[in-house]
Parts: sequence; structure tokens; C-alpha cells
Amino acid sequence: MTKQEKAAFVSRTLQQLYPHPAIPLHHTDAFTLLVAVVLSAQCTDKKVNEVTPFLFAKAGNPRQMAAMDVAEVREIIKPCGLSPAKSKALHGLSEIILAKHGGQVPNSFKDLEALPGVGHKTASVVMSQAFGVPAFPVDTHIHRLAWRWGLSNGKSVEQTESDLKRLFPQESWNLLHLQIIYYGREHCPARGHDPWKCPICKVVGRKELFRK
Repeated sequence: MTKQEKAAFVSRTLQQLYPHPAIPLHHTDAFTLLVAVVLSAQCTDKKVNEVTPFLFAKAGNPRQMAAMDVAEVREIIKPCGLSPAKSKALHGLSEIILAKHGGQVPNSFKDLEALPGVGHKTASVVMSQAFGVPAFPVDTHIHRLAWRWGLSNGKSVEQTESDLKRLFPQESWNLLHLQIIYYGREHCPARGHDPWKCPICKVVGRKELFRK
């Protein structure tokens, strides 16, 4: 199969399995989504969703977050890991959103990526899920699966993003990114993966997956 044929099969299969995938991080607006994505670095979505209700009860908008002590933020988000860096980032980005963007989360990649603790992947999630701008955030699940399915060489997340954007139509990116994440968790995990039982890998998976 060519890469394009593989991509078409992947797209059809994911649409059948996950026609309406929900955003896994609980949020109510662009700011709470941004905060949740920052917290999700090296942390599970489940743990983030356990922590954010307590955080958002105290700081559900940039003004409230900027008014909190960094130490207080750090104590609340400690279960998410990397709390010293994340608490400084959340406090700092809130101050910048107030000072430079009128208290509203900016809706451009340039402005988002200029915020503390916000890289390209985080900006991509916010742009796609909060503002509906086509983007293809690549997390560890997507990076792993794109390689397993022969859609990218797996050398870097930047290369994976570029390859996937080239293979799939732009209007499908925002939905597809969520579908792949759910699929990776349910059918194609990093450990204990059986390619013969994986609906997509058994059809388009790399030969290396079956050599054991």
C-alpha cells in the first residue's frame, strides 16, 4: 500500500470507531483549556482532570490566576508533576494575557508560543480545539502510531506533523488528532501491543512490528 492508501484506510477506520471524540481535557473556555494543556506535559489527562476543578475554583480566568501566589498554584498542581515550572508558567502567561491581550487568550500561533510554558504542540491544541483553526498537534501517541503505520519515519515530532499534514486533508486534522489519541490508548499502546489484534496495524503496520 502507498502512504496515501494507508492514510485513507486509517481515516476510514478511525471515523468508524470514533465518529465524535470528546476533548479529553475538561475545560470551559480557551483559558481553562490552555491551563489544562500546560498541566498535561508529562502527566496523564486523567490526573489533570482530577486537579483542575480545584485550581479553576480559585483561578478560572487570567486575572484570578495572576492574583494567586505562585506557591499556592504550585501546591494545587503538585500531583501533575513539574509543579515548580508549571506554576511559574501559569502565573506568567496569565500576566501576559492581561497585559498584552486584554485578558483574552490570543488566537494566533505566534502569540500563543510566546507565552511561558507554551510550545508548538500546546499552541496547536488551543488553536484547533478552542478556536477551530486547522492544526495537527503531535503527542507521544500520534508520534508512535504514525511510525507504526508507516506514515512517517518517526525521527522527530516536527517531521511527523509535517508528514501527517501532507497525507490528510486539512479539514480533517482537528478531528483526526483526537481520534488517533483515543485509538492509541485503546488499541495501540506503547507497551503490550499485539499488532495482530490491532485493527489498523494488522493491515498497514510496519513489518518490524511482527518480528518477535
